[in-house]
Amino acid sequence: MSTRYVLGLGGTVDYELAWTPDVLDRLVAEHAITPDELDVHVPIGSERDLLRTLLAFVRDGVGGERFVASSDIVAAFAGHFPVRVTLGGTCVRAAIAMDVLGLASTVHLVSIDDHVRRLLPASTSYLCSAESDSLDPHLIVQFPAGTTIRVGSDEVVAPHPNRIIYVNDPPNRELLLHPGLPDAMADADVVLVSGFNVIQDAETLEHRLADVRKGLQRLAPGALAYFEDAGYHVPALARRVRDELSGLVDVYAMNEDELQSWLGRTVDLLDADDVAAALVELASVVPAPTRVVHTKHWALAHGGDAERYRAPLLGGITMAGTRYVHGDGFTPDDYAATGTTTPQPEGVAFAAALESVLPSAVCVPAFALDTAAPTTIGLGDTFVGGFLAAAGRA
Repeated sequence: MSTRYVLGLGGTVDYELAWTPDVLDRLVAEHAITPDELDVHVPIGSERDLLRTLLAFVRDGVGGERFVASSDIVAAFAGHFPVRVTLGGTCVRAAIAMDVLGLASTVHLVSIDDHVRRLLPASTSYLCSAESDSLDPHLIVQFPAGTTIRVGSDEVVAPHPNRIIYVNDPPNRELLLHPGLPDAMADADVVLVSGFNVIQDAETLEHRLADVRKGLQRLAPGALAYFEDAGYHVPALARRVRDELSGLVDVYAMNEDELQSWLGRTVDLLDADDVAAALVELASVVPAPTRVVHTKHWALAHGGDAERYRAPLLGGITMAGTRYVHGDGFTPDDYAATGTTTPQPEGVAFAAALESVLPSAVCVPAFALDTAAPTTIGLGDTFVGGFLAAAGRA
């Protein structure tokens, strides 16, 4: 019998903005933005605010997700640029990645429209809680390393490539769940939980957690429950999700941004002693059976079952690396070719050092990949798809 995957909890329609520096230069001049106004944390109530945060992200070379006061702001800003329509959300991008390997899944959606029907893989079935069509696109901005934008008398130069997500998505903010989800989870071999980060109301979150709890408590013996953390629009709600899910899932996964957010400090990702200390600290903060952290240098598992996840970590790294080089539309041959690529030397050294310092951790280095046009959109989601695909085959 084939592995049954149920992936939740909400998908999105994404407007992927084509990075166009001359348009950005023009907008900066039109809005008279000055260097001292750049701030990733400013509330986004206008196109001007969005631009201030975008430039701050570029300056710092980091990614993130920000709430926008209105979908109209997202649409208006996107209107200045060439835009490609794709599907997003952790569960949907994971399903798309798994489809490349011939693996079918069921995704849980909270909104739907013709874009979703057209772009969702034929192998992917869905449960959708929406009673009618709606469209609240997420704006995805991907910038390359070295890109330069003039801001007043200064220049903003990106030290690293990355991506930012801008969103106002009422269906995902409500995250209404289909009544058939607990039954689907009970029949699954692998379950993905994600998407709580967009919720902004504590009472709504409690209802959704209760619904998911019902499904997780009905999982068959041996089924894998995987939770993917994210940047919360209301950071305080992250702790409530942790309190509820740490004891219900097998894997509590995150990227380096979420790791550092939980610890309240930066972590040197290539310093084995620093990461080992961070993992020990994280274990007390997020007491799940196994914690997974994935970064551009490596992916690791830490906890009592860590060794079980060595192959899934490699599967996630291979899938994310393939997307990094080939973007959307990569093939099984592309995936196979990525798996034969030489690992990053610094990642290899780090992985060996970490496993020596912290035997309860398993670490797999990322590949040394070189491309003139890297894709930074959806890499974490694609990692999840690769991880779950490999876990389901184990």
